[in-house]
Amino acid sequence: MLDNECFIVDRRGEPTVVIMSVQDFIRTAAPPPDWLQKAWSGAKRRGLDMQTPADVDAEMSVYRRKQDPVSPGGVK
Repeated sequence: MLDNECFIVDRRGEPTVVIMSVQDFIRTAAPPPDWLQKAWSGAKRRGLDMQTPADVDAEMSVYRRKQDPVSPGGVK
């Protein structure tokens, strides 16, 4: 689904099914707590929501090397 569109399927004028994205369903059934919503907003403002898993792995490797420069790769 594009742009978080929802579709209502009706039968004889009575709504019977709502078709929505998995993300919309999860946010409707179990909305995120305030602290998580704030973390997502902050990450989006800083552009961190656009990082790929490879970007995150590279950043973690740099941090680990700084923490333990003796071990190869910084991991024990």
